[in-house]
Amino acid sequence: MERLMPSEIPAALAASIVNPATYADPPKINAAFAEIRRNYPFAKARVEGFDPFWVASRHADVIAIETQPDIFLNGAGSNNLAPRSSVDMVKAATGENNLIRTLVTVDGAEHKALRKIGFPAFTPKALKALEADIRDIAREYVDRFVENAPHSDFVEDIALNYPLRVVMSLLGVPAEDEPFMLRLTQEIFAADDPDLNRSKTEVTPEQRLAAVSAVMKDLEDYFGKVTKEARERPTEGLNSLIANARIDGEYLTDRQLMGYYIIAATAGHDTTSNTVSSAMWALAERPELLAELQEHPDRIDGFVEESVRWASAVKTFMRTAVEDAEIAGQQVKSGDWIMLSYHSASQDEDVYPDPFTFDITRPRRKQIAFGTGPHACIGQHLARMEMRVLWEELLPRLDSVRLAGEPKLFKSNFVVGPKTLPIEFSVR
Repeated sequence: MERLMPSEIPAALAASIVNPATYADPPKINAAFAEIRRNYPFAKARVEGFDPFWVASRHADVIAIETQPDIFLNGAGSNNLAPRSSVDMVKAATGENNLIRTLVTVDGAEHKALRKIGFPAFTPKALKALEADIRDIAREYVDRFVENAPHSDFVEDIALNYPLRVVMSLLGVPAEDEPFMLRLTQEIFAADDPDLNRSKTEVTPEQRLAAVSAVMKDLEDYFGKVTKEARERPTEGLNSLIANARIDGEYLTDRQLMGYYIIAATAGHDTTSNTVSSAMWALAERPELLAELQEHPDRIDGFVEESVRWASAVKTFMRTAVEDAEIAGQQVKSGDWIMLSYHSASQDEDVYPDPFTFDITRPRRKQIAFGTGPHACIGQHLARMEMRVLWEELLPRLDSVRLAGEPKLFKSNFVVGPKTLPIEFSVR
């Protein structure tokens, strides 16, 4: 039998980090990446049905790749970890490597121009003016939550709907359309999970792609109407800003336009929702943490930051090399596909001592879960503000909180968070 070289991950281990179900089992996925960081820190994975890909599992290697955007591109190959058959079907259907054309799937001048459209709305200064409105939304949900004591599924009662309301209000989406947006978001990011996907069954890669394509069609139909209305009657909402944006004097193409809407309307709340619920999970298991945050509310920022690392809601993104390069002593060739594991990088022992301890004193400057370089999350300041404001409103009203059942994570190798979080709590 041919001996595996250190540059190649053993087949079973490689298959585990592709399998969506592994990400729904924290001990299993954490152990898998701990072994990879220890023995195969930048190595190639070969999994049946997938093109071979390198796995960047360490903090430094993820940063090295993300800060060389001219060599490692988002759009030169599939930006998501997907089977070869799905990648081929997307290319046949769109003529491109990704199903939608958006900030996270383009590079260079186009990425810079698209990012410039929305960036002014997401600066700390711009968001400061919205804090009072966001706090009002948080109080509404906290009041309702407290009234329902002592039992809650925190995902359903706060984590899903509070960030959704914030983002939809920024976009200008009416409240009556929020359930529609929430359902479609879940069907996109939990396409592999039979509890949340469109068919409510286990799916093949081909069925998964067909279902996600159908969701995209629903979103495109919705935002097509939004565009028409926003161009006829512009408003200050982000949707109107997108609809009326121009690059080199021309409106965005249909694919650019729909991609912008979709990423703002879906990714804008899903990752925050997952992080908020993961933070409550951490609180429910650590009564001393609730007491500490109530005694020292100035530590809420640290709690938010550790929640972002702890959840690492976006598990993976892919990059494609367009030049030969060296990463961690390995020779990467032009055309090679690379997984950036934010999940693993957020647990890198060389950066985060004792990474499986929830520690609100960790340095913020080392955060990787929002990405880095030109593709760093455009909405990260909004996400931090939403979480900080929620905890500032909720924590002073809690007397105790504990788990009242087993939380469940949804199955995905892309974006992951709790789908149920049963808690029992008392209020002051």
